[in-house]
Amino acid sequence: MDNVKVLLGKRIRELRKAKKLTQEDLAEKVGIRTPNISYFETGKFSPAIETLPKLADALGVEIYELYMFNPLKPTDEIRNELISAINENEDLTRTLYKFYISVK
Repeated sequence: MDNVKVLLGKRIRELRKAKKLTQEDLAEKVGIRTPNISYFETGKFSPAIETLPKLADALGVEIYELYMFNPLKPTDEIRNELISAINENEDLTRTLYKFYISVK
């Protein structure tokens, strides 16, 4: 469980810095004390369940994105991988097309 706390803390720090927020800024937006942000980011403590939506909102992400510990590949790499997979698998092509139609 400690590993998840550390990974979550690194993710919170990464998202905070991407938004150019200080720990103080984030704490104010979330409505908690600044040391708590430091505790989260170092993995000393995990945010309370009721704090997660506030953190996600303050960081401009969905809650599940706080737990996306492995960053996505660059868009070009994703596109090339998908194209290769589509070219090799007719069922995948149909499935992706159905998904595309449902979200466009």
